Amino acid sequence: MPAPTSRSVLVADTALALLAGRGMRGLTHRAVDEAAGLPHGSTSNVARTRLALLELAVLRLAEREAQVLAVEEMPDPRGGRDQLVDALALAVHRSLTGNRDLLLARYELALEATRRPELRTHFDAAGARFREMATVLVAGLGSPDPARHALSLVAWADGVMFSCAAGAHHADPPGLDDLRQGVRELLRGMFGD
Repeated sequence: MPAPTSRSVLVADTALALLAGRGMRGLTHRAVDEAAGLPHGSTSNVARTRLALLELAVLRLAEREAQVLAVEEMPDPRGGRDQLVDALALAVHRSLTGNRDLLLARYELALEATRRPELRTHFDAAGARFREMATVLVAGLGSPDPARHALSLVAWADGVMFSCAAGAHHADPPGLDDLRQGVRELLRGMFGD
């Protein structure tokens, strides 16, 4: 896919907002044009097909989530457990407190990817960066099984975010200190005290 232009970023951001607000059924080329204030047909010029529009949304979602999760702020894995606790708790907290719509759009895209193998490829590739980072972090803490421990760490974060964005805890998300405690408990289970 070509480098993003301001028009493609606008289309992708609008698509993500529509996914969060209206769900997959509410995402059409026409709806993006209207919501973005673009002339009719503009979205089709950026992403000709529905699949192209979904792929554009997935790529933009990965960019925006990297900013929210502050991938560049993740600690050196040799910095110890406390740095990882703080970084992961802060990343999850940012997602829950200021970026719930991104989470909702991600869930819509994840479900759609289960039905569209061609979208699954893009969705998995976009998420690989986060999975790889988790693997490096737990390996740096001395994990004897970094892939399994990274899966547990990612699953914990995903589970908390889903539960608090779209699940039973949507009205009462945990605070930063509670999230830190949750990460500590998870890491204690992996590595002991």
